[in-house]
Amino acid sequence: VTVGTVFERSKLPLHKWVLATTLMCASKKGISAHQLHRMLGITYKTAWFMAHRIREAMRESNPSPMGGFGAVVEVDEVYLGGKIRRPHGTPRSKRLLAEGDVKRPKRWGRRTKKEKVVTLVERGGRVRSFHVKRVTTKNVERILEAQLSERSTLMTDESTVYTTLGNDYARHETVNHSLGEYVRGDVYTNTVENYFSILKRGLNGVYQHCSSDHLKRYVGEFDFRYSNRGVTDAERTDAALLGIEGKRLTYRQPAQA
Repeated sequence: VTVGTVFERSKLPLHKWVLATTLMCASKKGISAHQLHRMLGITYKTAWFMAHRIREAMRESNPSPMGGFGAVVEVDEVYLGGKIRRPHGTPRSKRLLAEGDVKRPKRWGRRTKKEKVVTLVERGGRVRSFHVKRVTTKNVERILEAQLSERSTLMTDESTVYTTLGNDYARHETVNHSLGEYVRGDVYTNTVENYFSILKRGLNGVYQHCSSDHLKRYVGEFDFRYSNRGVTDAERTDAALLGIEGKRLTYRQPAQA
């Protein structure tokens, strides 16, 4: 039954795969591998890999362009991570550290690397996110050319990254957040900002740490749930299970797939 699908060569019974898929589809902000391992009675290592295989099933295969005539697509970028490491030890040592009475630990205070994600949200429709090394006009232009219909209306903020990109689309409007402008008639980027709030709450509160190698699948999971909002959990699970065919993900090379 599982041959030719992302579940191939798994020793887990099929009902556990279906249950895990249901849990991931029903949880708005995601469900951790630790929670899956406790609920399904499997090891953490198995639960972690199981979750990544389900995320692979959620990814779109040969997606059609977003937008079109009369459609509005909001584009923005978000920077994830960048947390400062906290000091370890007793409350007293932390207080003394804060007061400057003890030497600052060498490994405390370093800020982790921020990961950049560019997201396209069609109002009332789908969302697609892309993990990029740098947010530049060239990188964003490649994404828009591959993912967005030229007949679409483009909505962005005032970033210079988007200044010239709007010339290729039916209409391009911007809001100037630096001047406190967030809405001007039908011109706003609140839809994509709302999506970012869900994404951040899930990555920070549930998954807590997502490596750069796997971030594309984590954001793909949030894209899937957002794009399939407004349906029942069962219908969302069915949509995820439709994506298992023709995909393969091995434990040894999840980052390169």
